[in-house]
Amino acid sequence: MELKQYVNIILKRLWIIILLPLVAAGTSAFVSFHIMKPVYEANSTLYVIDKNRDTDSSDSAEDISYNEIYVGGALVKDYTELVKSRTVTSSVIQELELEDITPAQLAGMIRVSSKNDTRIIEISVSDNDPERAMEITNAVCDVFIEKVGELMQIENVNIVDPAVQPTEPVKPRPMINIAIALFTGIFMAAGIIFLMEYLDDTIKTNEDVERYLNIPVLANIPRLDLK
Repeated sequence: MELKQYVNIILKRLWIIILLPLVAAGTSAFVSFHIMKPVYEANSTLYVIDKNRDTDSSDSAEDISYNEIYVGGALVKDYTELVKSRTVTSSVIQELELEDITPAQLAGMIRVSSKNDTRIIEISVSDNDPERAMEITNAVCDVFIEKVGELMQIENVNIVDPAVQPTEPVKPRPMINIAIALFTGIFMAAGIIFLMEYLDDTIKTNEDVERYLNIPVLANIPRLDLK
């Protein structure tokens, strides 16, 4: 099939490729602006230090530095699991008197990540209320540090950056959603058009006669509109 034929197929049902993307984009805009609630994210940064180093050790500076990095990195993995534990989340709920949230739900609101191979931990909390997102984040950090001291008998976590109240929601992103819906609608419309063309087995042109019936066209009878 030549390019000209593809263009003719699209032009023949151009209304589909215009209407469907507009409907998809309009629906996405309505959902993004009027149905989906804005979600805010507050972030706090913690730093894991090593306070168990024996200062009288005869190890070289290079060995001490390597051991600090190794121990600190291993603790980061443990701490990322401890932040979302029921012990921490239950204490945060009790401290902030969050009656409408369960420990499991609060754990789902928390995101914990480490910065590459460093000992820096970032704790983020998502919520529909920006002020509450900040309060929960700071409470999680405080309770987490307290539980580390109780469980591991060490105090090796410091807060680098406490959470501040976010001013812009992280989602939904209406313009991105609308753009995705628009392009998805275009591709869906194109697929529907070519599917309709593929399923259409009616004979319309001289080429269709020769292609499907395998006989030559001897003459054409024009349509006469008699009024």
